[in-house]
Amino acid sequence: QVQLAESGGGLVQAGGSLRLSCAASGRTFSSYVMGWFRQAPGREREFVARISWTGLYTYYAESVKGRFTISRDGAKNTAYLQMNNLKPEDTAVYYCAARLDFKTEYDYWGQGTQVTVSS
Repeated sequence: QVQLAESGGGLVQAGGSLRLSCAASGRTFSSYVMGWFRQAPGREREFVARISWTGLYTYYAESVKGRFTISRDGAKNTAYLQMNNLKPEDTAVYYCAARLDFKTEYDYWGQGTQVTVSS
């Protein structure tokens, strides 16, 4: 089992920045692909970014490419999502998730953290 806990959400003005953290506990953090997803009110959950278990490979949704950066720190068992130049349309609950490399579905999810971007 892997337990995930997000933090770092909040209210920010458009153009501002936030850094989300996802602290992992349980099984070996370094074995898992880490992903960030978000869900806005009335909308389906959508993929935001992911990082390989090695940390060498990252992948982003087009809507956040160039503005968001995903990273991980194995020593701290933590994944991060640095969000810059935030837009009102980035407003959502952000979730981190973990899966083993050979899987396509994420097995473990955090409880989510609210990000609100005001115009």
